[in-house]
Amino acid sequence: MSQAAPSGFDPQLFFGLRYASHGTRLGVGYRTHGPDWAELELPYREDLIGDPASGVLASGPILALMDMATAVSVWLRAGAFVPQATLDLRIDYLRPATPGRTVIGRGECYRLTRSIAFVRGQAHDGNPEDPIAHVAGTFMATEGYR
Repeated sequence: MSQAAPSGFDPQLFFGLRYASHGTRLGVGYRTHGPDWAELELPYREDLIGDPASGVLASGPILALMDMATAVSVWLRAGAFVPQATLDLRIDYLRPATPGRTVIGRGECYRLTRSIAFVRGQAHDGNPEDPIAHVAGTFMATEGYR
């Protein structure tokens, strides 16, 4: 069940706009959220396959999914859409995504300062206990979060 953002950022509405963006091109969509976390999804598509022999998705779309999930978690925690830049996003791939399955990315903003947001998250394809990847990173607000 999703919860409303604390003071004005609504990720469901944001993803419903479907403006021309990298995420829209990849097919990234909204799933659910809380006050400082968001879950997005990347549906399996043949044009996103990185290894045609195995049918495994390329790593780039999964990284883009996690960048978006963690960015949205920052806006939820801040309570507003804030222009920001990804300073660092480390991704540890634990296994390939299962061909044919949607990848789910969950991002969490666990600390927010005046100008820096600290995030973490994971990607899985149906079982959070068997993750595809873990991420950790930082974002910087171009005009401040508070």
